[in-house]
Amino acid sequence: MPAPTDASRLDRRLGDFTLTPRVLLIVALALPIGALGAVAAWALLRLIGLVTHLVFYGRVGFDLVAPGAEPHPAWLVLLAPVAGGLVIGLMARFGSERIRGHGMPEAIEAILVRRSRVEPRVAVLKPVSAAVSIGTGGPFGAEGPIIMTGGAIGSILAQHLHLSADERKALMVSGAAAGMAATFNSPLASVLLAVELLLFEWRPRSFLPVVAAVSAATLVRVPLLGGGPIFPVSLGDLHVPALDSGLCVVAGVVGGLLAVGVTALVYVSEDTFARLPVHWMWWPAIGGLIIGIGGLIEPRALGVGYDVIGELLTGHATLALVVGILTVKSLIWGLSLGSGTSGGVLAPVFMIGASLGALEGHLFPTVAPGFWAIVGLAAVVGGVMRSPLTGVVFSLELTHAWPMLLPLVIASTAAYGTSALLLRRSVLTEKIARRGYHLSREYDVDPLEVLRADEVMHAAPRTLVADDPLPVDVGVLAAEVPRRGGGAGGRPAPVQRLFPVVDDDATIVGVVPRRLLTHPPDDATTVGDVMIVEPLVVGAGETLRAVASRFAQAAVGAAPVVDRTDPTRLAGLVTVEQLLDGRLRDLAEEHHRERPLGVARRRRTDAAPVDA
Repeated sequence: MPAPTDASRLDRRLGDFTLTPRVLLIVALALPIGALGAVAAWALLRLIGLVTHLVFYGRVGFDLVAPGAEPHPAWLVLLAPVAGGLVIGLMARFGSERIRGHGMPEAIEAILVRRSRVEPRVAVLKPVSAAVSIGTGGPFGAEGPIIMTGGAIGSILAQHLHLSADERKALMVSGAAAGMAATFNSPLASVLLAVELLLFEWRPRSFLPVVAAVSAATLVRVPLLGGGPIFPVSLGDLHVPALDSGLCVVAGVVGGLLAVGVTALVYVSEDTFARLPVHWMWWPAIGGLIIGIGGLIEPRALGVGYDVIGELLTGHATLALVVGILTVKSLIWGLSLGSGTSGGVLAPVFMIGASLGALEGHLFPTVAPGFWAIVGLAAVVGGVMRSPLTGVVFSLELTHAWPMLLPLVIASTAAYGTSALLLRRSVLTEKIARRGYHLSREYDVDPLEVLRADEVMHAAPRTLVADDPLPVDVGVLAAEVPRRGGGAGGRPAPVQRLFPVVDDDATIVGVVPRRLLTHPPDDATTVGDVMIVEPLVVGAGETLRAVASRFAQAAVGAAPVVDRTDPTRLAGLVTVEQLLDGRLRDLAEEHHRERPLGVARRRRTDAAPVDA
């Protein structure tokens, strides 16, 4: 029988990660994907500029210009978003329904449900639909569509290669993060966004390709879009007093409440549209009518709004603009996004958060121009996306306001806590949950990695020898087998279902399932006749996670455990029931409360006699 070999002998490992040429291949593939993601981001921004120039200014131009930068006829402001919604509805109906939405849930669904497979036409239709939506006045951002487009580039390339689903996921997320990094010149925030929202793991096998793609995209971005911050803010030698740091908690809580409100608004709108007695193809046009009405009230709420965000973050926005953006942008964004149109959430969230902070700046003590607007931006991003670290880093990379690190951490965390307290899921994951998929974004140590096989195994299982006659006494087999330590939580051992077969030297030579002992074939007379000669065996030092993986690969529910020093000698028996011991320990640590250093224990210790 082949002796088991620990994983550490088979592979060179980095943490729980196997460093293989396959990973280096995925990293190498991620580099051109990152460069293509940057080109896609550049093309999308130019396309948005073109549509905006044609619709609102009647000219050809490719630079980003705000729809509300100049006065327009009321009919144009009202009907342009409706026309854009009609085009998007037709593209979704006859092109691909997957272009509907703001991009992030669709990317998550592709990873979770479709094994990171994206249709090639989505890579074309998604950016075009987003350009039409934003260019005709939609109050959306370009980042959601570029996430989906960059992800589609990575997925399409991966689908042409012989790769696993995990490798496809790494390349898809690499493309998505690359597009984000190129759009906002925010490499670190894009990596964090990938980790917190798309990868569902923090492993070198996926982390390394993402960083490679983001690095390539950021380098390619410089000649295409420039290398400076999107919204530069100069704070000089900033000093934040303790009182103002405390007010950042208040700003964070208020930002979290606003995040809860706009998230609820999006899904109330989505539920309302779902009850309309018209086909969903017409919903974006109805959403466009809402946008047009809002544009008549506050024209600068239309479009992606980078110019408005810049004014808010530098403290140049008037109070009228601050109030108009906070109310009108929040309403038309939340209500129209529920129609299933195409557009991202980050830029609108930036604008809404910055306007909230700018309004708070009229109430809180003055620290520096734009200080409270940046705090509000980080708070609302942390609350809406439920990604506090991403909110902090995004705010810093967008503005290069590095001295604001601590205030942003305080505000973003307070908003995250408020949102998590009041809302089960974020605007990015609620849609996935509504489609029936459970999505967990909590990072924790796998409890199956804490325990090893020899800590939970049956320490003295009943064994047989090859010459034992068949059938074996059922009454003997029905007895329970003692297990080491009684198991986690004192669980009794189950009835033994697999019996190791040993020779005179206690060397394991095979195993026999219980059913073959009680109901052997007609021609079998001894245990040796039904024995499995080369069974799966588990090393005593293997973690329960490794055991579970090997059980799944071999489709078995039990295996003998062999000694650490002598891989031919039986040490015990482990079954699928023992794999629950890690979970039981995890539950006990979470729910069992005790007072190890309580007063009563100290008194007992003090009263105990001292040995002579």
